[in-house]
Amino acid sequence: MLINFSRRKFLWYSLAVFSTSLLLKACSSSETNITTGGGEGLKVAIALPGVITDKAWNQSGYEGIQLAKQKLGAETAFVEQVSQADQGEILTDFARKNYNVIFAHGGQFDAAIQQVAPQFPNTFFIAVNGAIKGENIAALRIDHLQASYLCGIIAASMTKSNKLAYIAGQEFAATQEELRGLELGAKSVNPNIEVTPSFTGDWNDVSKAKEATLALISAGNDVIYQWLDNASPAVLQTAAEKGVYAFGNTKDQLELAPKAVLTSAVKRMDLAIAYIAELAKSKQLKGEVYRIGLEKSDILSLGKFGDIVSQEIQQKALDIKQEIVEKKITFESCQENGKNTRCLKK
Repeated sequence: MLINFSRRKFLWYSLAVFSTSLLLKACSSSETNITTGGGEGLKVAIALPGVITDKAWNQSGYEGIQLAKQKLGAETAFVEQVSQADQGEILTDFARKNYNVIFAHGGQFDAAIQQVAPQFPNTFFIAVNGAIKGENIAALRIDHLQASYLCGIIAASMTKSNKLAYIAGQEFAATQEELRGLELGAKSVNPNIEVTPSFTGDWNDVSKAKEATLALISAGNDVIYQWLDNASPAVLQTAAEKGVYAFGNTKDQLELAPKAVLTSAVKRMDLAIAYIAELAKSKQLKGEVYRIGLEKSDILSLGKFGDIVSQEIQQKALDIKQEIVEKKITFESCQENGKNTRCLKK
């Protein structure tokens, strides 16, 4: 059974039972959707910063709790388009409704989780892409650096200007990690390559994404690695229109701009989320960081290669991927220019 509440109705319900303060803030147009199942009391919810049809990050999160419902019989709920200001409210509402596991789908939720989690010790909060952990807080981290390292090698093999760009919605631990991987991979091919980052401030704003892409192309960058949500097609299609290269992210996005996309950093967040939900059901979930890398190829991998990528470059990337899996190449914590980061070790 699927129960559909507008977010206003959702907060009204919480108000009637729990609080008099939430109604004043219930002005968002996002919706809460609750699907019931027979999961022996397992209730899983997810808060999403964007829409579930973005063919990228948010859709993969939504698909994750759908998998939890199918595989584990869990009762599931989600709220999409959660703004930064509403994060605490949404997480609190889910916890008050006795959801056992609450996923916050993005590193931008870390502060809200740390504020809400201590109030609900019997609920486990999962910081997807987060950099936090606690008694009832776990972080689910894809090893973005590993995938972007491979893409950096491909980018450095394709660029003519020796100028690469990175575009993301916000600057936090996961995007910094992905940027670092791109730089390490590119500089392993050519130490003189420049990598320019750009953070639009919004994962879904198409205009901002296109504007940033055009500015980077005007500055001479001819390969663009992007991590955006609903705005990602704008980057890829603008790259195609301007005759430069780009990378897909999260989903295999080759078909969005086949003339531009070299490959994609495919992150099966749906499988990762279902895996964490399964740990919760079997009572094995702990307050730690769960990092998943290329060794789990069903979750993290490269997508299909564009026709513009030669067999030689493809094979080079795949060979290095295998070296990472076999730990012949590793990335260890280090300090560089006074900052904590990760460095390449062979």
